[in-house]
Amino acid sequence: MTLTAKDVNAALETIELPDGGNPVSRDMIRALQIDETSVRFVLEVPAEKAQVMQMVRVAAEKTVKAIAGERSVSVVMTAHGPAPKAPPPSLKVGRHPEPQAGPSKPSGVDRILAVGSGKGGVGKSTVSSNLAVALARQGRRVGLLDADIYGPSQPRMMGVSKRPASPDGKTIIPLQAHGVTMMSIGLMMDPDKAIVWRGPMLMGALQQMLGQVEWGRLDVLIVDLPPGTGDVQLTLCQKSDITGALVVSTPQDVALLDAKKALDMFKTLNTPVLGLIENMSTFHCPSCGYEAHIFGHGGVKAEADRLDLPFLGALPIDLETRLAGDSGTPIAAGEGAMAEAYGVLAKRLVDGGMA
Repeated sequence: MTLTAKDVNAALETIELPDGGNPVSRDMIRALQIDETSVRFVLEVPAEKAQVMQMVRVAAEKTVKAIAGERSVSVVMTAHGPAPKAPPPSLKVGRHPEPQAGPSKPSGVDRILAVGSGKGGVGKSTVSSNLAVALARQGRRVGLLDADIYGPSQPRMMGVSKRPASPDGKTIIPLQAHGVTMMSIGLMMDPDKAIVWRGPMLMGALQQMLGQVEWGRLDVLIVDLPPGTGDVQLTLCQKSDITGALVVSTPQDVALLDAKKALDMFKTLNTPVLGLIENMSTFHCPSCGYEAHIFGHGGVKAEADRLDLPFLGALPIDLETRLAGDSGTPIAAGEGAMAEAYGVLAKRLVDGGMA
């Protein structure tokens, strides 16, 4: 019997919490893993409610057993307390890079996927966050690194704002959101202040984000790159053991011109391009159903065909996607057509051994 993370989450949504909501809507499910013999996940609850939530743990285990067939079911409950009030240890972010022997990747991370684009405004960060959540919903252990140093947007899109802990002033403990382990320079700096750094400091900051963050065991780390072909892209591709890159573009000719430059950059840096994604491909009027091609249509697929690269899919321009990103809950975390579209995209990466 096939059992997916979506099936498990749907079952858990039927469990009502004492103070309202369910374990999924309250983002309590962590580290969901499904294989042929077992289903395992963590139920993360506030420390002050641990005793009451023991009943919820029992209910969750019973509910999942009902759909798990012959698989064993293990539900571990962990309790987290309030954030410490003591000021965090001094951790300097943004420094000159340190020498390293060759390309590497964080310990415990199986694959690194870079999501890039030639220009800004094509929805690359939206695709990155939703793809990360969609992969997590399919049972993958996913990390998300916001490498857009000058314009970090993932804290807002993923709904996190707490400064990551640093117990020793060296290591950085990433945050968790929607089943994804995430880190962003935006969490370490004053959100109202501009980051005014030269290239070496950008390179050093990225090196810190990869090497000093305690990522843990991950099937895939998605790196949301800044637009263009600059220092961050060079550092990541030359200093990290990258599985490959995904290039996002709108079908507009101007965007495709810059996307071609990104493709050429990855080729120059010997980074495999795993596929192209066409974003803002169509607009479906919610009132009358009329379909409009605001930025053109099919240009990215045509470019993928010309270069003999995989075309991973076309995503429409959608109001709900924008609202979800602004509210801190990616559209892929819910249900509906757009969540299904990101689920299909995630499945293609999983089935292709890319995530």
